[in-house]
Amino acid sequence: MKRKGVLLILQKTSKGKNLKPRKFIKCLVYVYSSKNLMFSKKIISFVFCLFALLTTVVGCTQADNSASTSQVMEKYELALITDLGPIDDQSFNQASWEGLRRYAEENDIAHKSYQTADKSTDAYLASIDLAIENGGKLVICPGNFFEPAIFIAQDQYPDISFILIDGQPRNPEDNVAEIGQNVLSLLYQEEQAGFLAGYGAVKDGHTKLGFIGGMAVPPVIRYGYGFVQGADFAAQELGITADINYTYSDSFLAQPEIQTRANDWYQSGTSVIFSCGGQILDSIIAAAEENDDRKIIGVDVDQSRYSQAVMTSAIKMLTPSVYNAIDDYYSNSFQGGSAKIFSAENNGIGLAMENSQFTSFSQADYDAIYGQLASGQIAIANQIDDSTTADLVLKATVVNYLN
Repeated sequence: MKRKGVLLILQKTSKGKNLKPRKFIKCLVYVYSSKNLMFSKKIISFVFCLFALLTTVVGCTQADNSASTSQVMEKYELALITDLGPIDDQSFNQASWEGLRRYAEENDIAHKSYQTADKSTDAYLASIDLAIENGGKLVICPGNFFEPAIFIAQDQYPDISFILIDGQPRNPEDNVAEIGQNVLSLLYQEEQAGFLAGYGAVKDGHTKLGFIGGMAVPPVIRYGYGFVQGADFAAQELGITADINYTYSDSFLAQPEIQTRANDWYQSGTSVIFSCGGQILDSIIAAAEENDDRKIIGVDVDQSRYSQAVMTSAIKMLTPSVYNAIDDYYSNSFQGGSAKIFSAENNGIGLAMENSQFTSFSQADYDAIYGQLASGQIAIANQIDDSTTADLVLKATVVNYLN
């Protein structure tokens, strides 16, 4: 019976149940009381070996748990939060992230990106809270949708620094901008980049153009307004008339409807479409590649790598401007409480001429018109109250706005 009792205890232990020290001692006492001393000695030796093995396993498990906890608790002091668009949107978010990622990897700084669940101030604030809980010290938010959230967060987290791209913190009650001392706004004159795109396209021989914007937010509206004015400027110089189909897709994501509309335009004679909105590029590429010799103008970054149909891209120097702003933060020269504006004057916008496929619009032509923008000789309207361009005075261009 005593042998059975010892074996029962060992059997329970072998099935993974913890053998508590107190029960282990009881087991030894029980074994010593056995009449068969030789058997008892064998059992005791076995029990000691088993206990040593269990102690090792438990120790390893505790170490694994500690490592897992350490991994969970890792801090990411550089954070970037996107709105509804993904980090790899081939455009705005991706270029911003590239600036952060490059600086972080060069300087061995832990970094992480977050994507907001839905388009609301509460959702943006929840993402900001999470980034800070995870150790964020510098939080970067690309997009003007973050304006109300940063307005609240700049007071809620006075010891945290923020970089707001394409926007300024705005009071959600009266829409008045107020940049806190812990916030740097990075702004770009998209209308100048759009102007160069429209000017170059018409100078290159395109007279039937298209503009498909993502959502009608200020940066997209300014790109479109500049595009129309650039086309008009070039048409006047050439003594011709340009025709532009113009619309918004109400999304920054690829959609079948966008491809269908772009395809209809191409088949109706439009030779180049300005794709102004993140992943809608994929839809317009699909349409362009279904039609011979149809072109696309990309946006925000050089998008020529995505298709041979991309003739050029209207770009903002997002990656270097984000990189430099982060460098200022770590160099104790962070320009909080202000907005930095990037334009032709400081080479903050332009066309991706290196990979452009213009046939007659030359680098010299580009440099000449760029110089006029940089010197202020050409003034471009950049109002955003009417996203249809109906408020523009055009002399050689007809805009067909399609709702």
